[in-house]
Amino acid sequence: MVEYDEFMERQYRFLQEKDKFVSLDEYESMKSTLEVLSDTELLQQIEESKEDYKAGRYKKLHDLIKESEKE
Repeated sequence: MVEYDEFMERQYRFLQEKDKFVSLDEYESMKSTLEVLSDTELLQQIEESKEDYKAGRYKKLHDLIKESEKE
């Protein structure tokens, strides 16, 4: 993922040059966000999960815990 890292480094340097400083935490957050947004498989899984939730295809945490205690 060299292109991604190069893009982030250029973006970070640009912001510094323009006196628009970004904290390291904010920079890491930006990187994480771009990683997720560039992962088409992950985005598809998120979309499918949203559809499952809307259709009621999910279990509540306490129900899962009860099921696991029975086993």
